[in-house]
Amino acid sequence: MSSPIAFIGGGNMASAIIGGLLRAGLKPDRVWVVEPYEPQRARLQTDFPGLHVLAAAEPSLAEASLVVWAVKPQLFGEAAAPLAGLLQGALHLSVMAGIRSDTLAAKTGSERIVRAMPNTPALIGQGIAGLFARAAVSAEDRARVEQVLAPTGRSLWVEAEADLDAVTALSGSGPAYFFYIVEAMTAAAVDMGLSEAQGRELALATCGGAAALGLASSESPTVLRERVTSKGGTTFAAISSLQADQVGAAVQRAVRAAQQRARELGDEFAG
Repeated sequence: MSSPIAFIGGGNMASAIIGGLLRAGLKPDRVWVVEPYEPQRARLQTDFPGLHVLAAAEPSLAEASLVVWAVKPQLFGEAAAPLAGLLQGALHLSVMAGIRSDTLAAKTGSERIVRAMPNTPALIGQGIAGLFARAAVSAEDRARVEQVLAPTGRSLWVEAEADLDAVTALSGSGPAYFFYIVEAMTAAAVDMGLSEAQGRELALATCGGAAALGLASSESPTVLRERVTSKGGTTFAAISSLQADQVGAAVQRAVRAAQQRARELGDEFAG
């Protein structure tokens, strides 16, 4: 029988990964989840019948070959304490924001640690995760992490752990920027006489289609934008207004603010 995969925390991101593993053929009883919150345990057992769900850590978790850390960062120390000395031999994958690999290594006793920064589109298999591996992580370990995360979307390796702060700012927080723009586009639609439902559908479909076009094209976003922007036309008027309001610079400042906050969280949770 294959070694189990242990999840410490059973929230939305853990559920997205678990669902993908089960769809890929992993037996539910090979997935163990430590989830202290009773309503979430019940939800996991309803959504994934046969899952081995625990209210608290127990020594049998030492059998796990892969441990996925998916608790809130501020709860990591509390969650890791009862597992001290049990998980040194496992590969560890963290999807927690702000917990650096030095802290993970100190709490788990393992150097085989991969940090992932996923985003919420992972819940529908359309996410992207930035990945960083410590030196002790083998090529086989990296391949296993990619396989585990594949059902949630794409992955991108970075060589420096500090780069995960930029990943957090771009793609981790990025869906919120997107929805902020959609909110504004929907409000403009209502102001122009369309219904809120019409505005929402038009905005989401347009943004989704533009993203799909960008991913499918080898051309830069600048070229793709310019192809829609005829001088003197409607798009030109809109882009000119955005440029006059320095929206591009504002977006860059916002992303850098997110990056700075990611660094600060790493400092707060260090140790």
